[in-house]
Amino acid sequence: MYGSLRDIRLFVSVYEERSFTLAAERENATQSGVSQHVRNLELGFGVPLFIRDKGRISPTPAGDAYYRRAIDVLRAHDAAGRAVQAYVNGLDGQIVVGLMPTMTRCTLAPALARFVEAHPNVKVHVTEGYSAALTQMVRAGDVDFAIVPAFSDPAGLKSRLFLRTPELLVAAARGPVTDSKPVRLADQGPLKLVLPGRTNTRRGTLETYCATVGAEITRVIELDTMFGTLDFVARGGWVTILPALMMDRGATQGFDVHPITDPALTLDLVLIEPARRTLTPAAALFLEMLEQEARRISAVWEGMHQES
Repeated sequence: MYGSLRDIRLFVSVYEERSFTLAAERENATQSGVSQHVRNLELGFGVPLFIRDKGRISPTPAGDAYYRRAIDVLRAHDAAGRAVQAYVNGLDGQIVVGLMPTMTRCTLAPALARFVEAHPNVKVHVTEGYSAALTQMVRAGDVDFAIVPAFSDPAGLKSRLFLRTPELLVAAARGPVTDSKPVRLADQGPLKLVLPGRTNTRRGTLETYCATVGAEITRVIELDTMFGTLDFVARGGWVTILPALMMDRGATQGFDVHPITDPALTLDLVLIEPARRTLTPAAALFLEMLEQEARRISAVWEGMHQES
């Protein structure tokens, strides 16, 4: 054993001050206490670290060598303390959240960045999936909450409206500039339309809307992958209908994107959580930040409806 951190700190002070008295003043300690700590080191090493001569001290070669390493130890300890200090502020714990690609493409990252900056000691895990899988995970208690399209099977769940957001017609860009004005689907045909599969909650809603407004659909292809859908549509010839949360204005490059109007087509997203427990403070705050970001994105497209 080569001494405690306190021994090392007092040794360094004596070495730098060349005085037990000045070192004691610097460290707010007694002279005898400082001397005893240094003596503990010397006894542990079995070699003197200072030459004591008529009230004056000077380091031995062993003292010089030990000082060079001792300051590295103190610097490392200070760095470790500063690293831990970064986690002092904010909440702690762990949250597990289930989100659809609708939420992960544009909404998640800004909200998550704000959250981890303010609460670095919270461990966040986000799992991506579609509504059926996420709903089952909530019922099982595997996630704290999930955001899914509105549905009619609330057993074991507590739910509320998270956001009503516009649905958008998305096509490959035909030029460098798009006006993003609202459009009527009945005026856009004939359409080759990419839709989610029939097990997807949105599929029935989209088909019913298209039939109601008289939209002319010539071909349909099913893709249960949001990012695959975007890549396919970007190649031209096909269009799709996506929630506004997937198309923040910074994420529309390469696409012509238009709110659907007359009547407006919207998607209701709901928050679901296990009915048997409440959200932790960390989960509730992360949810609040997600809602703020989602409302910001959605409001841009809602404003276009109002201007039309």
